[in-house]
Amino acid sequence: MDIVCHVVINSLFVSRQMRDEVVLHLVLAGPPDPVKHIEISPLEHEKRKLTFDEEKRIDISKKDIAGLIKRMLYKYKEGRKNEVFPGCWIEKKPLFKIIDELIEQGLEVYVLDKKGENIRDMKLEPDGVYIFGDHDGLPKVELKRLKKKAKLISLGKKMYFASQSVTILNHELDMIEFQN
Repeated sequence: MDIVCHVVINSLFVSRQMRDEVVLHLVLAGPPDPVKHIEISPLEHEKRKLTFDEEKRIDISKKDIAGLIKRMLYKYKEGRKNEVFPGCWIEKKPLFKIIDELIEQGLEVYVLDKKGENIRDMKLEPDGVYIFGDHDGLPKVELKRLKKKAKLISLGKKMYFASQSVTILNHELDMIEFQN
């Protein structure tokens, strides 16, 4: 849960604001009832001009993010995508089904892997889908399947924590936006 909290914070928040262009997909494959797909979309929240009341407000401390994830897992409804909070959904959906849906939407898919092409030597799509695992990386069977659907990209020779990888990747994408 600690890794998930750090990834959520580093994916969605910058100083004093949310990254409203990010849609975060978390695939939780651990016990007791895998696989849960959590989708958090600040942009969806903004489009509908909803405001979080105190009970549903999203804070950025690890404790609050853990509480949010816990409440979302608790409010999972079998057989449907349940919007637990504005812009926050949970459902049971495996990784490859999510990836296939995103590819069908025309999005480019990238997988962070130390054997991939350096992100500074290629043209990244700001609206791309960026996949990475936890501290153990992605399971080899899944990585093998992903190589058929995605480009392998690397942040360099060092291995970073998942949350650090998100920050580095967001910075690189921010620089592309800054240059345009």
